[in-house]
Amino acid sequence: MKPTEKLILECKRRLLEAKADIMNRFRDGRETIHIDDRGGDEADQTMRLIQEGEYLSQQERLRTRLVEIEGALARIHNGSYGLCEETEEAIEAERLLAIPWTRLSIEGAEIREAVSKRYARGV
Repeated sequence: MKPTEKLILECKRRLLEAKADIMNRFRDGRETIHIDDRGGDEADQTMRLIQEGEYLSQQERLRTRLVEIEGALARIHNGSYGLCEETEEAIEAERLLAIPWTRLSIEGAEIREAVSKRYARGV
């Protein structure tokens, strides 16, 4: 059974809030890092490189989450939101509310994890 309109609207609201939060974090992150400052001794330069690496890792995580959110909003738009990509069954309402960008039901996630483990071992 597909998710109700009420559930979809609530998930869409949560997705848009999460998207706005990520966009703000992108903006705030750019304001706090000073990548172009190359002065200082070796210790300063090392700390700057560590800070840049952490910044880039955080930006990549945010970008990945933003792609997931955009995908969920697209699925809402095309009518496929709330259906598991693995099982083609409805994703649990509680799961959608907790992780509105999810593409898998609990069962679908377990299937993917089992397949991933099997191929990771080379079986």
